[in-house]
Amino acid sequence: MKNTLKLLSFVVITTIFTSCSSVRVASDYDKRASFDNYKTFAFFKTGIDKAEINDIDKKRILRAIESELLAKGYTKSENPDILVSIFTKSREKVNVYNNGWGPYGYGWGWNPWYWGPYNNTSVSTSTEGTLYIDLIDANKKELVWQGMGTGYLTKNIDKKEERINEFVAKIMEKYPPELNQ
Repeated sequence: MKNTLKLLSFVVITTIFTSCSSVRVASDYDKRASFDNYKTFAFFKTGIDKAEINDIDKKRILRAIESELLAKGYTKSENPDILVSIFTKSREKVNVYNNGWGPYGYGWGWNPWYWGPYNNTSVSTSTEGTLYIDLIDANKKELVWQGMGTGYLTKNIDKKEERINEFVAKIMEKYPPELNQ
């Protein structure tokens, strides 16, 4: 029985940590856009200024996006083909776990003198964030591609940049879209 509980606990904890580390992504695009013609980019300051996150995190996100676009062969330019903008959303999730019965009953075990229900309630909070990356045709001033990534954010400052890079990399995997022509 003890081994079964240990195994079950391990599986639940592993599942929680694995699901928390993943980023769920989606993208949408204008099927009439000529993605092959886009070679240069710049950041759309007007749109980025509206993003409701602190300036340090904005810089982290923009550096990550720039790195991804440069790796795809794009060039940063004063006269770009596409403009890059971002916006974010977040929500606080409160998780309450209540297990009214302890894992051990009366008799031989962890506490042989205690039996019956006890209050085994735990509360945790986590922040789920969504990052949107918009690519805008600079000439037409029209949105041509949008990528979105949703996942749990870290409060650990040392891991924050790593997590932002993971978000951006996962989103940018969807760009450019595979066109079925």
